[in-house]
Amino acid sequence: MAEVWSGIPVTDEALTQCIKSLRRALGDDAGSPRLIETVPKHGYRFIARVEGGGVARPVAARRSWRDTLLLGAAGTIGGGAAGFIGGLIYGFAGASEPLQPGLGAVSIVLVILCITIAVALMGAVGVSFGIALSRRWAGPDWRWSIGGGAGGGLLVGAVVKLLGIDAFNLLFGRSPAGITGAMEGMLIGAAVGLGTWLAWRGGDRLRRGMVTAGLIGGAAGILIPLFGGRLMAGSLDLLAQTFPDSRLRLSKLGGLVGEATFGPIIQTITGALEGCLFAACVVGATILADRTINSVSSRNEQG
Repeated sequence: MAEVWSGIPVTDEALTQCIKSLRRALGDDAGSPRLIETVPKHGYRFIARVEGGGVARPVAARRSWRDTLLLGAAGTIGGGAAGFIGGLIYGFAGASEPLQPGLGAVSIVLVILCITIAVALMGAVGVSFGIALSRRWAGPDWRWSIGGGAGGGLLVGAVVKLLGIDAFNLLFGRSPAGITGAMEGMLIGAAVGLGTWLAWRGGDRLRRGMVTAGLIGGAAGILIPLFGGRLMAGSLDLLAQTFPDSRLRLSKLGGLVGEATFGPIIQTITGALEGCLFAACVVGATILADRTINSVSSRNEQG
């Protein structure tokens, strides 16, 4: 800086403004680049394919199948981490209730922990791979990112609910029809898709990406119970109501907000918590995977 600019105050922002001017002049979009792609922590890359006669044909920045699988797997792991955190919270809440003889608090925590991790992993598989596949086919476009997340969440939510209802009918002769399903999966998936696109557009900054995704996921989690849907805690409470002999009780959570049961207020709060946690963890894991992929690609290019 000292040798080239000779004391003239110049910052990295000058480069950013130049790139913005170039994109504006070329009609390019940072969120869905055809010509200039942002490579987080490295700089910028010209991505148009140059062919004979000096004609440049823009192409979308797409991922290889290996990168697509890595991004989907990373998001799935992030969803599992969210399930682990949520399972601990609900497990200890359930264990705080008076227990019947022979039922230990550790057993309650472990059972709820395993259930929440399994459900979160299944949801994350659909949402994460839906977003990863949409990026491979269409590039980092916000419509495809939201659509991929919503479609993946919708599909997995519908399948899980169908299998769950059939399993309860087969084993117990009745089932709770209002458990988490397609509608909940679609809304949460769309929220994660939007959060992922915003993270990509913002340069894959981990903290900001996770906070943004968490806020969007939390908003989706609030809307779900308002429209009569249920996420994990609401589904667990519904199971307990469907089977009166169940030892699962989450009513103490309602008591924290002055409700005698697991009422609408605590459903809204837990919905916001679950949506925020799930979206933040999935997007955070995807950002870390994206950084690794870009770093490896940059090293290969330099080599």
